[in-house]
Amino acid sequence: MLAVDLNCDMGESYGLYQMGNDEEMMKYITSANIACGYHGGDPHIMRKTVELAKKYEVAIGAHPGFPDLVGFGRRPLKATPEEIRDYVIYQTGALREFAAYHSVQLQHCKPHGALYMMAMEDEAIAKAILEGLYKINPELIVFALNNSAVLEVGRKMGMRVALETYADREHTASGSIVMTRAGSEIKDYDGMADRVVRMVKEGKVLTHLNEDASLTAETICIHGDTPGASVLAQKIREALTKNEIEVKPISEIL
Repeated sequence: MLAVDLNCDMGESYGLYQMGNDEEMMKYITSANIACGYHGGDPHIMRKTVELAKKYEVAIGAHPGFPDLVGFGRRPLKATPEEIRDYVIYQTGALREFAAYHSVQLQHCKPHGALYMMAMEDEAIAKAILEGLYKINPELIVFALNNSAVLEVGRKMGMRVALETYADREHTASGSIVMTRAGSEIKDYDGMADRVVRMVKEGKVLTHLNEDASLTAETICIHGDTPGASVLAQKIREALTKNEIEVKPISEIL
């Protein structure tokens, strides 16, 4: 039976600022990427998000980004590989302790925003991130785009890499994604759900240029800060179930 993981970037609220509806999203996803304080989140939100994930039996992972709260981690920063490795270790370690406090373990790591996109294209950045994660826990699963530097370097290091595609972003012919404005409105829930089913069943997706591209979808991202995200997540779960595709955490798939 085919299976896929549904993941969501979560815990990105901080202080008085609210981002997305984490508890509603928890009802539909199987893996949560929890912000670690640099691009979003704070200690209290991290704790609460781990608690929510445990309540809904959702696997948790670190979602480290650049130290850029003002830019929400979506602006490329100039940093050395050593600095990037330290950023990732610092943030992942913080979340790991909140997980330990609640007697749960980290399943995965998915870098955030600009750090994620830069790592996919730059082997030195990919290696810095993966080396840091390997030292923390060589069993951690790392999320990566198809045909990316993270995938190539991670496999050479013997790390588990989950191939990620997106429910609410356009894809390129290489399997990468087209960065769009945060919070873009969803207009066709059923069409987006059908696209996810096709990615899983056929390994195909229509690109932003309306051309068919091949990819592997092991985990599907739905952005929690997109208006209507919980409705989209529900539609995707229904479409996957209808097509006899099991939805479960990535650690149970790889």
